Amino acid sequence: MANVVTITGVKKLYKMGSEIVAALNGVDLRIDEGEFVALMGPSGSGKSTLMNILGCLDRPTEGSYKLLGQEVSKLSDDELAAIRNKTIGFVFQNFNLLPKLTSLENVALPAVYAGFKTSTRLEMALDALKKVSLADRAEHLPSELSGGQRQRVAIARAIAMKPSIIMADEPTGNLDTKSTKEIMQIFRDLHAGGSTIILVTHEPDIAQAADRQILVRDGKIEKDIITAHSDEKIDVV
Repeated sequence: MANVVTITGVKKLYKMGSEIVAALNGVDLRIDEGEFVALMGPSGSGKSTLMNILGCLDRPTEGSYKLLGQEVSKLSDDELAAIRNKTIGFVFQNFNLLPKLTSLENVALPAVYAGFKTSTRLEMALDALKKVSLADRAEHLPSELSGGQRQRVAIARAIAMKPSIIMADEPTGNLDTKSTKEIMQIFRDLHAGGSTIILVTHEPDIAQAADRQILVRDGKIEKDIITAHSDEKIDVV
């Protein structure tokens, strides 16, 4: 199984007045292709900082981060942006959809930035919408969709470029129980299809959908456990 993420001795330090605060303090982590990992931890634990580094949104102060074998901790902003566009698909709690664009246009955005021609990117976007069972809402604006449907559009946008990793930050935080079940089942289906998924959550029930749970506390990985669950439909309480 190919290695996707390798983090070695990563620290993220911030200066707070006269003090140096370590948001991450010597983290080692390996994630292989096809894993479904849940990052957990209380507020201030460092899990969001770790997510930002994994997503190439931030750089470590110290240590090594290799993504698909490439050292990315020292890359330029433009190089990191290119990696985010082509290698990582992001799903956020607040959806981050552009209100004046249709579902199809929102999903096509990563392909726009990557320079694909119009016909190709619209084809890619429609294919992604089909995978989340939302092709019939392709011409709808975000304001015409429910919260669960908006998140499905966001997932379609994340997978449109067929990224190596899907990163989801509290993707069910703004959803009701029914929509949460639907979204988590989509993630399980994507994982079953071979996607590597890293999901940040503070909810144990959501984390149970993953195959591996990593607990971050005080800037370090406190626990790293394999989750026992069945492949039946997700039942989130």
